[in-house]
Amino acid sequence: MISVGRKTIGGAVRIILLAAASLLYQSCFTGIESTPKITASDVKKENIVERPEDSYLADVSNEALGKWEKGKRFYVTDDRISIIFGASASDVEPLKGTVLRYDSAEDVLSITGEPVAELIFLTEKGDQLRYRTDKSLAELSSQATVQIPFTIEMSMVDAVRQKMSNKDYYVLTTMWYDANDQSLTGRKFIPVHVEEILPGNSVYPIKVVLSTEGKKKFALFMTTGNNRKAPRSFGSLFSFEDPHKRYPAISDETWRNIIEGKVALDMTRDECRLSLGAPATVTHRNNNNYLYELWNYENGVYLVFQDGLLKSYR
Repeated sequence: MISVGRKTIGGAVRIILLAAASLLYQSCFTGIESTPKITASDVKKENIVERPEDSYLADVSNEALGKWEKGKRFYVTDDRISIIFGASASDVEPLKGTVLRYDSAEDVLSITGEPVAELIFLTEKGDQLRYRTDKSLAELSSQATVQIPFTIEMSMVDAVRQKMSNKDYYVLTTMWYDANDQSLTGRKFIPVHVEEILPGNSVYPIKVVLSTEGKKKFALFMTTGNNRKAPRSFGSLFSFEDPHKRYPAISDETWRNIIEGKVALDMTRDECRLSLGAPATVTHRNNNNYLYELWNYENGVYLVFQDGLLKSYR
């Protein structure tokens, strides 16, 4: 029996993988030098510039408990909300899609004898629901916000509606949703009109119903608040102005490809990134004549650049 060390096995596996990659792309990469793969975060990106869109909905967030008034509305996103109401929801019909109204709050004694707050809500039929928290009323009142599971504060929806209703923007994402909230691939960098602002879901509290110039309707789900790194914020979804103006060197023909999420030979790396987004990995190689880059995407798409221009793709 022959004993083989882990390092030997690992080295053999790496050699096999590198050989396979070399065979796959030998039509383009025939040079003698190569560098290891790097991730998309290492790809050259544009300088990040603060845009007014990034802070447009920064002031829209959940309210502090001290600001809650009797009758404050909460949209229910999931029937599982009955779990938090315990016995008080035992005879209540499914609540998803309905609106609860805040009634009052009071301290009650927990099983350990400590005071904990109970928040009292009324259903659309007038049934009383009690949500027992794990903190006292004084502690809850000192917090910046109080989040009720499986709900969206309608005051947030109202605030977004006031800012966005009947406005025109340019959409920056192709991740659209149809009338049944099923995902579909749309177009980006095109003008859209806000038709309606609705409560969203437990992850993205705002649903924006939009229409294109062709009157096609679709929806986007959005977050709000001052966390600019939050996924699907206003700034990541919309532009106040035509994004093409930021790239005057890009021809109208190439821009049409970018809008449709397509690429064409001789597009630059920046143009391809605008069209398809950043790749999952990038491999650099060169020979005595050219510098090559291979961009791999998670969906199997790959792009091959020669001295910065697209020369082959799948």
